[in-house]
Amino acid sequence: MAIESVGGSIASKIAELLVEPAIRQFRYMFCFYNFVQEFDEQMMNLALAFYRLQDAVDVAKRNAEEIEIDVNKWLEDAKNEIEGVNRLQNEKREIGSCFTWCPNWMRQFKLSNALAKKTETLRKLEENSRKFPKVSHKAPLQEIKFLPSKEFMLSKSSEEAFEQIMKALKDDNVNMIGLYGMGGVGKTTLVNEVGRRAKELQLFDEVLMATLSQNPNVIDIQDRKADRLGLRFDKMTEEGRADLLWQRLKTEKKILNILDDVWKDIDFQEIGIPFGDDHRGCKILLTTRHEDMCSYIKCKEKVFLGVFSEEEA
Repeated sequence: MAIESVGGSIASKIAELLVEPAIRQFRYMFCFYNFVQEFDEQMMNLALAFYRLQDAVDVAKRNAEEIEIDVNKWLEDAKNEIEGVNRLQNEKREIGSCFTWCPNWMRQFKLSNALAKKTETLRKLEENSRKFPKVSHKAPLQEIKFLPSKEFMLSKSSEEAFEQIMKALKDDNVNMIGLYGMGGVGKTTLVNEVGRRAKELQLFDEVLMATLSQNPNVIDIQDRKADRLGLRFDKMTEEGRADLLWQRLKTEKKILNILDDVWKDIDFQEIGIPFGDDHRGCKILLTTRHEDMCSYIKCKEKVFLGVFSEEEA
């Protein structure tokens, strides 16, 4: 009884091994158009998956994000597969055009086999496009080259101003600090040191700096900030650039924007700097020659930087 059972099992297995390949070979010969239809449908599915993922990648790049390595690899593989089926496409058209009048059975058999294998490759590739947990990640910001501390010489006035600014940066109720003093007293040098120390103490995730001067160029300011962020504008309008910069800066939880040499009121929205209720984690540190400017821009904290005393000079 046991021998008969084993024998039956072996016979069943042999039949399975023989019958399935035979059926497959039969289909290759006589079901050519089924293979063509399956191939065309899978090609369409892969193309749709490619364009869908490519659109997501384009959006991520516009937001200055870095694309995941496996996503780039998939796009490259998919593009190669899509471009590489031209031979099969041409051959199936040739066979289809003369199939009714002069069927070449051996050629049709080989092409059906090739289409079946290629369809399976395309199917697996299309399925893999849905397995990515994310398309991109935020690119690391470029570091600002702040002055080494040994190049920063403290005077009594600058030491007091420095301590006052650092205290204000740690105060959650202060979102804008104005450093004022006559030209040449070292305001730029001081805020450089503040930026360096703020990064060193990890008070902010990022520190950005831009110089405004008497006739600020909004596009130039946007470009300098975008360079630090790795952001690309791609021929956008000034308003479009501001919106993109605005959205990118909002992804940073705590950020210090240093604006040097301010001479007139600042339209933060025009530049693209989220501030106040729009971004509670954003603080502004600006320098100007005039105390009135600090009041006009509504700085919560005003800090004076005087000249060196005769002893210090």
